[in-house]
Amino acid sequence: MLTAGTGVFIVAAEPLRVVATTGMVGDLAARVAGDRAEVEYLMGPGVDPHLYKATASDVRKLQRADVIFYNGLFLEGKMQSILERMGQGGRAVAAVTSGIEHDRLLDPGDGSGHPDPHLWFDPALWAECIPVVVETLSTAAPESADYFAEQGKRAAADLTALHAWAQATIAVLPPQKRVLVTSHDAYGYFGEAYGFKVVGLQGISTVSEAALADMARLVDFIKANEVKAIFVESSVPHATIERIAADAGVEIGGELFSDAMGAPGQMENGYDLGTYDGMVRHNVTMIVEALQ
Repeated sequence: MLTAGTGVFIVAAEPLRVVATTGMVGDLAARVAGDRAEVEYLMGPGVDPHLYKATASDVRKLQRADVIFYNGLFLEGKMQSILERMGQGGRAVAAVTSGIEHDRLLDPGDGSGHPDPHLWFDPALWAECIPVVVETLSTAAPESADYFAEQGKRAAADLTALHAWAQATIAVLPPQKRVLVTSHDAYGYFGEAYGFKVVGLQGISTVSEAALADMARLVDFIKANEVKAIFVESSVPHATIERIAADAGVEIGGELFSDAMGAPGQMENGYDLGTYDGMVRHNVTMIVEALQ
């Protein structure tokens, strides 16, 4: 079962100890692990993985884990070396994105040489990370391999259904209104999946701050394209986007989840915002309602 932050909920005798970096990765691991593991994640609501630094407590959790999952593609930039070292000594460690073909990854065009790591914004593509999770858990607990394989099939079907729901919900929004302006350029896969032009003030990573010239260009873009609303993100400070909204004369359409899910148990329209499903449904519903 998935647990948030520091809490752990044991659901079976001697389950695998699984530690994930982000909530999205933890959610994916928990879907596949079912009752054969206890899953916790290090980065809770509102935490930016681009800037996150592992604490001594995090390192102890990683050292005690049987299995470690992380996103990869340098999302967890400051933790990358720690995660790579954790793969030594017989522990099962995997980047869930490692099985995705390179030509499926988006080039952010920022000269970094690293693909866009935000795959979870396309549920259908995120489902393609499941085989890595199944294989890694099966390596750690071979006696449960068939169970993990079956759980993986169910998880893939659930994510495929979520993608279909998002397509149907977004279909009411005319193509010319599908312009998504946010704090940083995290929604590229969302744009590819659902036909949005996506513009972020900052680049793929939030490490560097936006310059005044970037802000001015974004204000001009919003005015020229008659964008109705722009969005803040839960894991990025709001002040700069709020200033841009004021300068451009547009509304803040709401707060989207980007690099972190919501608080576990926080319900909205019957969905838990501390889950991947709740995260996706919140974002899609808010974007469509604000841009219609």
